[in-house]
Amino acid sequence: MKIKYILLMFLLIVCLIGISGCTDSGNSEPEVPDPDSPEPISDVSTIPKASGSTSTEILNKTVNITGESQAYPAYTAAPAAEGKYPAVVLIHSFNGFEAGYQEMVDMLAADGFVVVAPQWQTYSRSPPDSEVEALVRNSVSYLEGRDDVDPEKLGLTGFCAGGRYTMLFLPQIKEFKSGVAWYGFPYSGGSEIQPNEPASLINQLDVPMLIIHGTRDEPSNITDIYRYAGELDAADKYFELKVYQGEPHGFMIKDGRLSESFVAQDAYGEMTDFFNRTLN
Repeated sequence: MKIKYILLMFLLIVCLIGISGCTDSGNSEPEVPDPDSPEPISDVSTIPKASGSTSTEILNKTVNITGESQAYPAYTAAPAAEGKYPAVVLIHSFNGFEAGYQEMVDMLAADGFVVVAPQWQTYSRSPPDSEVEALVRNSVSYLEGRDDVDPEKLGLTGFCAGGRYTMLFLPQIKEFKSGVAWYGFPYSGGSEIQPNEPASLINQLDVPMLIIHGTRDEPSNITDIYRYAGELDAADKYFELKVYQGEPHGFMIKDGRLSESFVAQDAYGEMTDFFNRTLN
């Protein structure tokens, strides 16, 4: 009887241990297989349109786009509604991809554009023009591969150094149908990493360009812009010029954010109107 009693008590203890979930390793957890890496999921945001009268949903995320040999992060945004949209490559200024440029990309998406903004200074503050050109060309390929992009409606825009790149690449990358150059540098070049001045490529320009500038721009004097406009006109190249009296260099971005000034709002409208007229 005593032996039976001991056996019964032993079996009872074993059952209780099993129910409690305890293991002989104390704090160890059972091994489980690692999950497959998921595809990046777009964030959904609700952004007001430039008019401020309505809002719309957009999808935004960061992707990787290759330059000549390295992958660069690129912020993208697009309308959430299904459809085929015009698309824009946006090249940020020499000060980097500030929060204001992300705001602008989101606004453009809310206004009906698919936008990609490659962060071209990821590895160097002043990379060679050839590296940036490869990055822009591959940004074009990325847009052409999207189901929501009309590949016949691609535009280019850039600010400061990005304005120079717009003036430089618009004549060379024939997939672009128009471009908007913000306070650029048409006569910057002639070095080992920047061999060409944008003004030297005027004869290759075959699409419309909008130039936006301020009269108090010290890094890029307005006299150079008037000279560049004169050379475009002499070559019979279509351009539009919007000059804001009293505005300094980089007036679209203030303290890293998108400016809410009257001029900034008006200039943004000039850009979207130009793209709507030249890409659609």
